[in-house]
Amino acid sequence: MFTPLMNRVRTAALALAAVAAVTLGTTATTGAAAAPAPAPLKQGPTSVAYVEVNNHSMLNVGKYTLAGGGGNVFDVAIIFAANINYDTGTKTAYLHFNENVRRVLDNAATEIRPLQQKGIKVVLSVLGNHQGAGFANFPSQQAASAFAGQLSDAVAEYGLDGIDFDDEYAAYGTNGTGQPNDSSFVHLVTALRANMPDKIISLYNIGPAASRLSYGGVDLSSKFDYAWNPYYGSWQVPRIALPKSKLSPAAVEIGRTSQNTAADLARRTVSEGYGVYLTYNLDGADRSADVSAFTRQLYGSDAIYTR
Repeated sequence: MFTPLMNRVRTAALALAAVAAVTLGTTATTGAAAAPAPAPLKQGPTSVAYVEVNNHSMLNVGKYTLAGGGGNVFDVAIIFAANINYDTGTKTAYLHFNENVRRVLDNAATEIRPLQQKGIKVVLSVLGNHQGAGFANFPSQQAASAFAGQLSDAVAEYGLDGIDFDDEYAAYGTNGTGQPNDSSFVHLVTALRANMPDKIISLYNIGPAASRLSYGGVDLSSKFDYAWNPYYGSWQVPRIALPKSKLSPAAVEIGRTSQNTAADLARRTVSEGYGVYLTYNLDGADRSADVSAFTRQLYGSDAIYTR
């Protein structure tokens, strides 16, 4: 059964006065990420963990290691999620952080740096918010580039390792906004990659943006570092021209996808030569049994949970 991301708690935001008005508060806890400590080497696919920060701590990602000193279970931790919102006064999109995302970012020293110091990359996911603004309906290259600037500014301000695009819940057409067009996402990702050439850009392969990856002779495929299946408990190869090493056809929701299914998907990831394994909704409970179900197949090792 395919189960898309659901039940996200959203905190309403006051509209900002202009596209550049996104607030990126500077505090002692923000700024460039400290150089990560070298993580113990492990052989096998990249493991990714989305964390619903409305309910759970990012630090949970760092609590899982492979038995026998095999290193971190997870290589990439995704903060889920910031939003693309819409200012009806200026008719512009802007980047919004609800109170829970804001808490994580403003406390980067204790919420983000400990993961990075273990060698885990921390990426910010951005999601629609039912206001009509989305990645696929910027009306001009200038508008798309302005939002790309907000994204790359947030990455720099909070010392993050990249941006993840999730084109759900935009409600295109709401508030007089346009419907998806072919140029919008291409302009957005092109500008973002130019702004941050060495950071992660990943694609949650869903929504109008994910089906609009080429425009005006520009193909976005090579601008992404990763793309993954958005339907938990299933196998679906993302339709994007990336090497297998950058794709996750497997997707599991920890605690809801059965251990047998998680193991089967991991086994298939290895046997078919794919390089990424996606998980969602890592919480604060000891999920070592669920996690071990796939780490045994991916890395030949159980997962150890440490509080």
